[in-house]
Amino acid sequence: MPIAVLASLAAGACFALAGLLQQWAAGARPDEEALRLRLLGGLARDPLWLCGIALAVLAYGFQSLALAFGPLSLVQPLIVAELVFAVPLSARLHRMRLGRREWWGTAAVAAGLAAALASARPHGGRPAAASLPEWLLTLGATAAVACAALATARWLSGPWRASATALAAGTVMGTQSVLLAATVDRLRHGPGAVLTAWQTYALVVVSLAGLLLIQTAFQQGPLAASMTVIDASEPVVAVTAGTLVLGESLTTGWPVSVLTVAGLALVGAGIVALDTSAVVAALHERRGRDAPVPRRGS
Repeated sequence: MPIAVLASLAAGACFALAGLLQQWAAGARPDEEALRLRLLGGLARDPLWLCGIALAVLAYGFQSLALAFGPLSLVQPLIVAELVFAVPLSARLHRMRLGRREWWGTAAVAAGLAAALASARPHGGRPAAASLPEWLLTLGATAAVACAALATARWLSGPWRASATALAAGTVMGTQSVLLAATVDRLRHGPGAVLTAWQTYALVVVSLAGLLLIQTAFQQGPLAASMTVIDASEPVVAVTAGTLVLGESLTTGWPVSVLTVAGLALVGAGIVALDTSAVVAALHERRGRDAPVPRRGS
């Protein structure tokens, strides 16, 4: 278990730096590239973005190590520690100072999520026991949520639009985490078990879709409006899917359920505080001006 905790925190630190570099690069891309593969093509020629991707790959390595020694429901909440570093660093990078509202919002998202998941004390899990109908139901439900979030994003602007796209990204990446857990579990039986499982190839497709959604969210608004929503929705989806598909168990009853609901409410309040913050709005206005100009032909 200590290995899972340390690996999860290392993954969170790498994800924080990766998100910072990726948002800095994606913020410079034209708006018309949103949700298009052309966005990834342009970013792939940006050295700064590639450094962010390298850090993300390293983070996934730490995440896989953590999943090998601990349940998904323990690993995912710990990774949210990236928020504590990423949002202040983003403001510092844009030469702006966070006020009490922004610090409160960031802390509320991280603390609320940690409280909700810690109170529920998710544990166990049997990835190999999941049936195909359970997988299809889970994948269909998460796809519907992601599509609804993207449809809503079309009617929004500013940080709210970035948050709606980030909700779609977090939903997809939460599903990716469940597929990753199933793939890691199959690895115990050798490479052949991994290469013959449909979950492995679904993991690749979902990961690419999640990457495009994350970069679009980074492109549409400041890190505080996108990463907080991604970090909040991804573990919630991962834990929910983990209980439905992987057989992980949640602790319920009084007063555990009340604390869980209160934690999730705190997460929502933190996200609203950030999305309605004047500082975050200013970051949105400055992202295009401060971001590096793409090279000719990118």
